[in-house]
Amino acid sequence: MTGDETAADETADVVLVPELYVGYPDVAFGGYVAGVLAERADAAGVKTVRVDFRGPVPVGVPVRIAGTADGGVELGDEGRPPLATAVLTELDLAVPAAPGWAESVAAAESFRTAPPPGLVDCFGCGLDRTPDRGLRQHCTPVPGRSVVACGWTPDPALADPDGLFPPELVWGALDCPGNWAGLLLGTQRAGAMTASLTATLLRPVAAAAPHISYAWVRSESGRKHTLGMALATADGELCAVGEALWLDPRQSPPA
Repeated sequence: MTGDETAADETADVVLVPELYVGYPDVAFGGYVAGVLAERADAAGVKTVRVDFRGPVPVGVPVRIAGTADGGVELGDEGRPPLATAVLTELDLAVPAAPGWAESVAAAESFRTAPPPGLVDCFGCGLDRTPDRGLRQHCTPVPGRSVVACGWTPDPALADPDGLFPPELVWGALDCPGNWAGLLLGTQRAGAMTASLTATLLRPVAAAAPHISYAWVRSESGRKHTLGMALATADGELCAVGEALWLDPRQSPPA
């Protein structure tokens, strides 16, 4: 794959998300966008970052990125409400132990054998995405645990020259598991959107090494669903942790 296909163009304070990184149709994959903004907000890569989404980010279209007075960054046209913002923050998250590798692989196979309804061609969890063109976060509930999980191996085609998964793709690997936790363990409805994503990256993620993604429901209230997510090695060592707020689509009033 060429660099143009796999990296956001951030020249001249503009971000252009390649069409490879689509979530819902014509909308950039939220986890990837969050990771791009997080890198700008936390240049040293040692802090927790919260990204709030206020509108859909397009793919294949240059979008302005700029610093903010609070030390964060925003994405969107000057003089208009931003599409997304990122700020340094703190994350107080109790993380359950990772499921075992075998049961995480079984959960992923269950997803592929009996796919949930409403799947789209999402970079994070699209069923028809090959490993070199998607993250394949195919999470389903783990028997006896209040988590969804999947066992997967980051593909070297998506890695950087050092064989490591870029931070924006680590953020991406946290996004879809939260959605599946809300849908399969909670009351979240199909078509929900990521309203915010907060993450801390704890250690590098090596491509070609097995990893476990898992997520759980933290709280729910009406349209709002707060999910916890984690990415671990096959031995259960945490690589990244996060929290997401997903919002159900608004229901149309009765005719």
